[in-house]
Amino acid sequence: MSRNVTILQAINEALDQKLADDQRVMLTGEDIGVNGGVFRATEGLFEKYGHERVVDTPLAEAGIIGSAIGLALNGFIPVVEIQFLAFIYPGFEQIVTHAARMRYRTRGQYNVPLVIRTPYGAGIRGPELHSESVEAFFVHTPGLKVVVPSNPYDAKGLLVSAIEDPDPVVFLEPARIYRAFKAEVPEEMYRIPLGKANIVREGTDVTLISWGAMMRVALEAARQLEQEKGWSCEVIDLRSLYPLDRDAIAASVKKTGRAIIVHEAQKTAGVGAEIVSLINDEALMYLRAPIQRITGFDVPVPQFSLEDVYVPTVGRVREGIAAAIQF
Repeated sequence: MSRNVTILQAINEALDQKLADDQRVMLTGEDIGVNGGVFRATEGLFEKYGHERVVDTPLAEAGIIGSAIGLALNGFIPVVEIQFLAFIYPGFEQIVTHAARMRYRTRGQYNVPLVIRTPYGAGIRGPELHSESVEAFFVHTPGLKVVVPSNPYDAKGLLVSAIEDPDPVVFLEPARIYRAFKAEVPEEMYRIPLGKANIVREGTDVTLISWGAMMRVALEAARQLEQEKGWSCEVIDLRSLYPLDRDAIAASVKKTGRAIIVHEAQKTAGVGAEIVSLINDEALMYLRAPIQRITGFDVPVPQFSLEDVYVPTVGRVREGIAAAIQF
């Protein structure tokens, strides 16, 4: 049976069902217990599973992540919540030096089944360090998987798969759409495989590639231009930034001959640049126009009044599509 829920509710349900399903699963993070997390993603779970499975931690990201790695090495499956993505920097060393390298370092004798959940991105009118999109840091680190849902259905299925994965997963949750809309989500537990993109909308004239909150922007631009111009836009939701679904990207671009990449992170060395390289490797001779990147700007995410100028808009995506099709 399905019912309409938000992304936040879908995440809470995935955590609830995995806690019930596997006694090794435990949650740790700042204020996730009694308060239910800064966005209430863990609301009700402390009361249901107790303080040994839903653990309120001190304000110490390095300690939270470091202890979770130790737990993972000793038979537990910790799911860590970091309140905002840019709060992760004190624990960054633990992630890239230990969690990501453990399987390699021990020649496969040990693995780290760890999930690090964290909201990210602009659009919530947060102060400095509350609105960053630095997913490229983690995509660039061998040994990590990086997952970004864009809707409630994917949020639940991807999180279940991330918790069951034997390796560390950075699970990025787009804060601006936590409660923005509802969609049908099955009550029962289900899985969406990591590394598999979703063709959200089929088309023939141009391929739009995006993830997270920018999916709604890309889809709206595609809808408007099909209605106004008759342009047929294929829209791909990557869902996993590492591993990338190279086959889905290449097949779509070979079909349409044009590609637009939309992300809100800064442009320079963003994940979009890697996708451009992938397309050049796999589909260069099929291109009919230069690849367009619609992104944030190479500045810190601005506060409040300028936030909407920084984040890619439907208008900017429309301009990119028009430039590609009319090239």
